[in-house]
Amino acid sequence: MTGARPQVEIVEVAPRDGLQNEACEVSTEDKVTLIRRAVAAGVGRIEVASFVHPRRVPRMADAEAVCAATADLYAIRIGLVLNLRGAERAIAAGVDELGAVVSASDGFGIANQGRTSDETVDDAIAILCRGREAGKRGQVTISTAFGCPFDGEVAVDRVAAIARRLADAAPIEIALGDTIGVAVPDQVSRTIAAVRAAAPGIPIRCHFHDTRNTAIANGWAAIEAGAVTLDSAIGGLGGCPFAPGASGNVATEDLLYLLARSGVHTGIDPVAIADTARWLESVIGRPLPGRLARVPGFPAAR
Repeated sequence: MTGARPQVEIVEVAPRDGLQNEACEVSTEDKVTLIRRAVAAGVGRIEVASFVHPRRVPRMADAEAVCAATADLYAIRIGLVLNLRGAERAIAAGVDELGAVVSASDGFGIANQGRTSDETVDDAIAILCRGREAGKRGQVTISTAFGCPFDGEVAVDRVAAIARRLADAAPIEIALGDTIGVAVPDQVSRTIAAVRAAAPGIPIRCHFHDTRNTAIANGWAAIEAGAVTLDSAIGGLGGCPFAPGASGNVATEDLLYLLARSGVHTGIDPVAIADTARWLESVIGRPLPGRLARVPGFPAAR
């Protein structure tokens, strides 16, 4: 990385991607507290809920209640939606931004959404158009962009072709999701380069799971390759109910340490996030995989 130190945006995903796969039931009150603590620490964009059928993802059944209780926050609240029914719910709930999802592979598309890869792209385009009609921001994540639990390797050309189709619908950004945590930095660099060529001018966001302990390295590779936004979850919470073997997201506090020590500005207080990670452990009732919340601060306060 050369020249002036960049600013990188962090999208906090713990309230949605973090909690959706938890065995324990987290109350609406605790979800709202998590969101408020993150925003108070400086988070400006946050996934608050997913608008999917409660039978599919029971942990997100209170999406409307969470949105109602966070309507006063000065932050962009993202609602994840998979189809037009979900988009209508999210719009009615007052989210600020719709997050559509497409699958780079048929296997995951069918498992996660009951749709082939091409059909998920059709759905996302329809969601973006509906969101625009309602005055909502809209973005798309290409899931399994680096590998699929069912179909295996995913070709970079396939991801680029999807990005090219999505670009015609003018999303505010395209995110690349390492849904099961198989990516490595070289692959990240090559995929981002291909997507930037296929969808010129559209900002790139990246979403890394830490299944194989590569998420931090992949995040740095993404920034160097031109990504301007990274997803993370407080405590390293997370996992997908429909992606066998997927573990938690890269921990927000760990990512903030890397970025801050490298001179990259995020506007988020890492100490407050680490405190929230410790609080979240008490809510979940188990240790979380993030590292920074369990080690002394560095450099030590004097």
